[in-house]
Amino acid sequence: MRLAILTLVPALLLAVPGFAQDDTAGRFGAICGACHMPDGSGVPGLAPPINDPALYETLGDAAPTYLAGVIVSGLAGTINVRGQTYAGLVMPPHAHLGDAEIAALGTYLLTTVNDTDLALDAATVASVREAPPSHANLRAMREGSE
Repeated sequence: MRLAILTLVPALLLAVPGFAQDDTAGRFGAICGACHMPDGSGVPGLAPPINDPALYETLGDAAPTYLAGVIVSGLAGTINVRGQTYAGLVMPPHAHLGDAEIAALGTYLLTTVNDTDLALDAATVASVREAPPSHANLRAMREGSE
């Protein structure tokens, strides 16, 4: 039931003219925050936290590519975040979003949510879209940073 509410509310909000349409924070809340919460804190057992500055700082220059890969390809499998195991994780791909929108969402996540100096640009998203990483490769990038 909770998952149904988490997916229904953002869809309803996007149906309201002008709501979160031109606002990256609103789009982040509606798209990413639907599962990961608007502040990126996650939901134990459902969606891992994405407000994890240490992860993105450790990934360094690879962080934008990793993030673009997760948004474009989704992520499935098991990951550990802050001592919590997320097994059977299935984040759906959001490849239906345009390169510029993914770049804006990713940059918002990196800068506003995680307070890093990193950014995701549309060219990186386009490059990832041309050669999407496997879920295993994305997990390996993440695990290599911990």
